[in-house]
Amino acid sequence: MTKAEFMARLRRGLAALSPVALAEVTADYEAHFEEAAAAGRSEEETAAALGDPDRLARELRAEYGLKAWEDKKSPANATGAIIALLGLGAIDVLILAPILFSLISVIFTLVFVVIALFFVGGAVMIAGPFVDYGGGPVMAVLAGLGLVGGATGFGALLTLATVGLINALVWYARLHFKLLKPAIEAQ
Repeated sequence: MTKAEFMARLRRGLAALSPVALAEVTADYEAHFEEAAAAGRSEEETAAALGDPDRLARELRAEYGLKAWEDKKSPANATGAIIALLGLGAIDVLILAPILFSLISVIFTLVFVVIALFFVGGAVMIAGPFVDYGGGPVMAVLAGLGLVGGATGFGALLTLATVGLINALVWYARLHFKLLKPAIEAQ
């Protein structure tokens, strides 16, 4: 994305701000592009580093709504802050919550599959030599060991994927905390 595209999307997202606030924000992001160009980075690299301009606009609207409420506690400013925060949170609820619930459901299902495979493998390994297993007792023990080993390996991969998901959620929560931190510290 070029600087012009980035700035156009940012301005469009910040259209509800006052002209002074809009000029302040756009000047700040123009300065980011100028500093990056002076450092030899392309417009595309700079735009990618700054993030999604639509998301930035939502966060900045919420931040300015909170600042307006802190500066002057009026019903209009309270309404603006609430609407800005709901707009930021609505994206999370409408987009991220279904994805997150789906991922959690899949993870829990896979955990139960891993546990079931582990116990089935153990049962095949222990009981296989005593029942008429198709390949004989050695094959039953090896098949059981294979199921237990596969379940353990898959469980380890599932654990790594779950830790990665939790780290991503923590990173995402920190983005919101940066936005809300000034309001929390003021109290």
